[in-house]
Amino acid sequence: MKKKFTLEIASPCSENFDKMTVNSNGSFCDSCMKNVIDLSAKTNSEVAKFIAGNKDKNICARLKTTQLEEEFEHNEISRINTLKYAAVAASVLLTSNLVAQEKRSVATEVSCPKPNVLIMGAVVSNQVVEKEVSILVKGKLIETKTNKPFDGKTYPNLMLSINGYESVVKINPKTGEFSVPMRVLKTDKTLEIVLKGDDYYLSKAIPFTFSSVKNKVLLQDISIAAEELSRIYIAGGLGINYSNKR
Repeated sequence: MKKKFTLEIASPCSENFDKMTVNSNGSFCDSCMKNVIDLSAKTNSEVAKFIAGNKDKNICARLKTTQLEEEFEHNEISRINTLKYAAVAASVLLTSNLVAQEKRSVATEVSCPKPNVLIMGAVVSNQVVEKEVSILVKGKLIETKTNKPFDGKTYPNLMLSINGYESVVKINPKTGEFSVPMRVLKTDKTLEIVLKGDDYYLSKAIPFTFSSVKNKVLLQDISIAAEELSRIYIAGGLGINYSNKR
């Protein structure tokens, strides 16, 4: 049965997520002595799966404001039905074993001459595997309307990563400059940038052509409108509102 739900923040928390202690279950908040799960960068299906697996728990989570406007859906499997299926499977297995014990198999020996095989030649398969190329992306992050770097006080600790690689670099708050090492395929047409700050998040694809790379360096400024950045909040107790729709 499919269940739909929305999320709400009953009491937003003002604690700095980046100053919390990272552990295997999330980030530990010393103020409320709880783990905070970062759901802000997860897909809808990942969020739905997490909520379904923790629906009876008191969850503290980090969310984008846009996630509070979305409806999530997950398939809930009835435990009773699951047990019924298991019982049926067990009875079928038991019955088949009893029948097998009652019958004796008859051994039959069949003699088959080996066919003459004529090898005509070796089959050669040429498979071209495209390799990734390491490059350095250098440029400035600027706000579209002002054509200036994002204000460091309003948008603190902006970090940039590209194409999901582990190299995450801090953007210079005064100049907007960045230098990100990464790998690309020569056939790639876009770069997936992820921009994170203390309270902001953005994932966006920008055009890319490998011919623009010179000496393994791509000079690429990134222009972002301020309204494209999603605010991120920490929910001090995440509210889950289930819908009656099926």
